[in-house]
Amino acid sequence: MKDIKCMTLEEISSALREMGEPAFRAKQVFTWLHRGVTSFDEMSNLSKPLRAKLAGEFLITVPRVARCQRSQLDGTVKYLWELADGNCIESVLMRYHHGNTICISSQVGCRMGCAFCASTVAGRVRDLAASEMLDQVIFSQLDAGIPISNIVLMGIGEPLDNFDTVMRFLELVNHPDGLNIGMRHISLSTCGIVPMIDALAERNLQLTLSVSLHAPDSQTRSQIMPVNRAYDVDTLFAACHRYFKKTGRRISFEYAMIDGVNDSDAQADLIAKKIRGMPGHVNLIPLNDVVESPLKPSRRIDAFARRLESHGITATVRRSLGGDIDASCGQLRRKEMEEKKGADTL
Repeated sequence: MKDIKCMTLEEISSALREMGEPAFRAKQVFTWLHRGVTSFDEMSNLSKPLRAKLAGEFLITVPRVARCQRSQLDGTVKYLWELADGNCIESVLMRYHHGNTICISSQVGCRMGCAFCASTVAGRVRDLAASEMLDQVIFSQLDAGIPISNIVLMGIGEPLDNFDTVMRFLELVNHPDGLNIGMRHISLSTCGIVPMIDALAERNLQLTLSVSLHAPDSQTRSQIMPVNRAYDVDTLFAACHRYFKKTGRRISFEYAMIDGVNDSDAQADLIAKKIRGMPGHVNLIPLNDVVESPLKPSRRIDAFARRLESHGITATVRRSLGGDIDASCGQLRRKEMEEKKGADTL
């Protein structure tokens, strides 16, 4: 059966025409799907025969909340979603003064191998479908009972490693008859897959591109981010400059502060040198202490920020949310996997 939530309005319209249904029905179906119905029977303005026909041709994805953790500190909510095939992914819903933001996953697991990230511990299992990405937004919103206005593709997985599906998701989530979340309210994070950065630039979308930099020199970056061995720092920054030239959009550089690894003044100076010629923002991230990793949080975050600012680079320190609920990506999924593994050995 076809996954109808992955389909565009035009594709649903075409499918309904083949069923002998009028075109206006497509908009009704599309809107219902993006409201979070779990069956065609909930589409009350459709006839019962049409609902039965749709149920015979299409499926509606509905994730199950496997775990949910709510921070007592700041209201952050972390969801572990179980998908139809039993795999699990994570989403984090964060409350800010400017609106509610959800961080969503794009893959089950990740093959990028970044040393500081819990998402990549078990590798990549599979790509998510566009419907499974949408569901994280739709059902988090329904469960929390609050509107979501911003999306960050920075959860489990590398979005540009699932490029075509992510592009379809962006088209769907931006649609005025669906969730209607504008591109300027969406941020896409990548570890630096250069050909896909160029492909994204050609789309000329008005989203925010966030590049996970984490080191401005290839020797350091290759140690903590294997992708750098394929696309080194200079190649990555050349792509960033091309992206800015094509889109006019400022790039945000994500930088996890690791004690004694990437937090020297010389490295701050090098970041400023490589950004020069385009507007850039450096988002300094207090490192999460992942059990499997020997890397520890830096003690020089404020000094590093001041050094960047002395070069005219805008630097901010990411506000840490959900510290009491393992809100960093991959931790909840890892716990679930460990518990399932333990149960299987009993």
